[in-house]
Amino acid sequence: MAEAPLYRVHPWHGLEPGPEPPALVTAYIEITPFDVIKYELDKPSGLLKVDRPQARSSSPPMLYGLVPRTLCGDRVAALSSVANLADGDPLDICVFSERPISHSNIILPARVVGGMRMIDNGEADDKIVAVLANDPIYAAVDDLSDMPVPLVERLEHYLLTYKQMPGQEVVVTIESSYGRDEAYEVVNASIADYNAEFVG
Repeated sequence: MAEAPLYRVHPWHGLEPGPEPPALVTAYIEITPFDVIKYELDKPSGLLKVDRPQARSSSPPMLYGLVPRTLCGDRVAALSSVANLADGDPLDICVFSERPISHSNIILPARVVGGMRMIDNGEADDKIVAVLANDPIYAAVDDLSDMPVPLVERLEHYLLTYKQMPGQEVVVTIESSYGRDEAYEVVNASIADYNAEFVG
């Protein structure tokens, strides 16, 4: 029997993108709907760090994190009709679950149903929309168009406001929302961008 490693794997580099990407991916969760602090992965160490307190009352309506071994690079940017560059970070993922999950710094299986192409200060910063795999309440959701409209609108509002800081101007727009098939393209492009940057 193989021995377990004596160290914790890096959430970005040490995990697989998922059991069946692009349809079923692994999500590393950084923020929950209950967090009033914005946490994010510290890329050099692989630890979850405090980025800042949430400056506004808007809280995430879902679990927020990243897909391991992905990168928003040239291939992801090429899918945008507006941006020439991507943000150079792992691919973000927004995961809806019917049951509340209050812990971050966890991994979970997520079924991809769509996405939103956010443009942050001119850079493509796509957000994949997914549902918790095997969640019976979301079992019939195969595409973003199947999601309840108020939830999608709440997500859009959060993405357009969560980076606002007093005294700072942040230019954030949503170029488009897209369904499952285009989301698959984004996931595949981000895996290819990662491999080109880190695997060779």
